[in-house]
Amino acid sequence: MKKYIFRISILNSIIISYVIGLLLVIGWTMIATISSIGEYGEVKDIAAGVVAIPLWGGFVGALFVYPIVLAVYQLAMLILETDKMMSKTGVGFDQIAIWYGLILEFLYITQAKYTTGSDWYEQLHNLEKHTPIYSGSLLTVIVIFLIGVIGYFYLRFCPLKKMPPLMAVFSISAMYLWLIGIIVFTVQVYGGESMAESTLDTYLLTYPICISFIIIRTVLCKVREWNELEMEKEKIEKNSCLSFFNKILSKSEHWPVYALILMLPLLGIIIGILLLFGQAPDSVIKAWTETADWRLSMKDAPQNIYYDEHYLCTVAAGGHRKVVKPIRKGIRHGHEVIVNRQLCVANAFEQILEEKTPRFHKLVRGIYDRYGFPVARLIKSKWMADIIYIMMKPLEWIFLTVIYMVDVHPENRIATQYMGRKIELK
Repeated sequence: MKKYIFRISILNSIIISYVIGLLLVIGWTMIATISSIGEYGEVKDIAAGVVAIPLWGGFVGALFVYPIVLAVYQLAMLILETDKMMSKTGVGFDQIAIWYGLILEFLYITQAKYTTGSDWYEQLHNLEKHTPIYSGSLLTVIVIFLIGVIGYFYLRFCPLKKMPPLMAVFSISAMYLWLIGIIVFTVQVYGGESMAESTLDTYLLTYPICISFIIIRTVLCKVREWNELEMEKEKIEKNSCLSFFNKILSKSEHWPVYALILMLPLLGIIIGILLLFGQAPDSVIKAWTETADWRLSMKDAPQNIYYDEHYLCTVAAGGHRKVVKPIRKGIRHGHEVIVNRQLCVANAFEQILEEKTPRFHKLVRGIYDRYGFPVARLIKSKWMADIIYIMMKPLEWIFLTVIYMVDVHPENRIATQYMGRKIELK
């Protein structure tokens, strides 16, 4: 059993994840097809779904199944590995768990949880959330992460015969800080407003679990390895001071405890060095508390503004104020939106079309809905919103001309757009 597990290659683990992902997608597709065949039942739709199954199988396997496979394999290595030296397979899996897991965490936090890089005092839109790590303390968090990774690499790849015991203890301390940082981050972002989000957040646990198994296995293997080395102690025993420390550090089974004791001094050294780079002494704490929207946050952020996918609403809310010239807040579909004159003019023009030529309005609205929403999703910056606003200016003037030609009180109609009520036409 032990030999079989250690001979599992990285390629085999990827294949296993893909097969499981493929089976999950096939099962889901069959259930969806059976439940909808009476209502839709179009052969072309079913065929299109079947063709996409291999791609979706890879997607599900890579994003959802493979992290669990990595965690299971790390646990198996921790339990069953009794070799004197760590296996090459274990090293490969460690690298995938560390770096691929980090990438998945970033993608999940930014895409699934709508996290931005904005600090707690900045106003966001729709479902966006503020950064879970205060930008002023981000350097401290990054340095602790990197020092932990360096400690892992040093302990794992440096020949033990050339490794001073005290450096081994400091490396373990660095890995402890690394693990604590990951756990605190997971606590910070874990859990959501809905049951579905909280359930999906369970996948966040796979990363700290994998890192925990990696650290424990690395420490245990080095402790065993140290005990089996023949140490030359004659020179050390002649010096009473060195002899005292040698007696302490020569007991490698105590290294994890010594590392725990030295963890705080190491953190103090890190913070002291970071002071030279402008980091506050309490930056480790502020990294998690100077935030909003998360478990450890202690700040109240401004209420999010509803950012309508109607792309003129996106322009009004997302452009530079001096360019798009927002004038007030309005109501659209029960949500607050930022309104500028261009948006009011366009909506007033559409209102006239709906009143005078309902069939033509329906056609125009259909075209707008088809192409307007994709355009809105492309507006990712203030500059892009500014460009759209300028490009829409000629149309705005045409709309305004039509409004003034057919409406007795054109400015009244324009002024009351997005105010939750319609004007009374006389």
